[in-house]
Amino acid sequence: MALATRFPVVATTKRAVGELLREWRERRRLSQLALSIEADISTRHLSFVETGRSRPTSDMVLRLCEHLDVPLRERNGLLLAAGHAPVYPAGDLGTPEMSEVRAALRQVLTGYEPYPALVVDRGWNLIDANAAVGMFLAGADEDLLVPPINVLRLSLHPRGIAPRIANLGEWRAHVLGRLRRQADATADPGLELLHQKLREYPCDQPEPDIERPVAGEVAVPLRYRHEGRELAFISMTAVFGTPLDVTLAELAIESFLPADPATAEALRDA
Repeated sequence: MALATRFPVVATTKRAVGELLREWRERRRLSQLALSIEADISTRHLSFVETGRSRPTSDMVLRLCEHLDVPLRERNGLLLAAGHAPVYPAGDLGTPEMSEVRAALRQVLTGYEPYPALVVDRGWNLIDANAAVGMFLAGADEDLLVPPINVLRLSLHPRGIAPRIANLGEWRAHVLGRLRRQADATADPGLELLHQKLREYPCDQPEPDIERPVAGEVAVPLRYRHEGRELAFISMTAVFGTPLDVTLAELAIESFLPADPATAEALRDA
């Protein structure tokens, strides 16, 4: 139990490591030749690993994972599938050992004020937020604000933020498209399920099939109605640059910066 807690892994259903590596290679749309060149191994050796004729060392598994951009949690699972111990721990943000991380996150969130900013985990559950995020939570159904708060569910739910998003169809298409790409990149079944659930929420606006730029806009804005005003935000994402811990690797800071001077002024006044 201690091993599973400290070194979290995804369920591999006892599948062979070669089969799992092949799936990640195909997910990244790489041929055996392309991956072997990038990882500096022979194509024959890679073929033997994928077919189970050769058992890879832990260093080989990690080298292939690095070139396949496999998330840290899944790297632990691949190591176990190859018969090796996982190497990437997951710190608990509530422990004293992670106090410096918590303090750094809080400092960043405070630094964004008066603009909204929040920290989410891999599943888009709220970890922390600054005071400015309160404008998004006001008016949402209390059931949606019971921890763990899923910010994507909150944003698209008809009893959440959705009724106050002026460009709901455009924003919804952006959110679902981003979540779809994240699920594809991580092979996370939890994100797949979240995507399915969010698609079931109603929307009374047309949703574009393809995101196309509008004249004068360089990013999809969030147009939010608040206290009789329509505020325009551009969202940005920040992650830890070189994490070696599963928890840190799966955290992201989502900030909402003003897309026009009127929004900036309104937020400063608030």
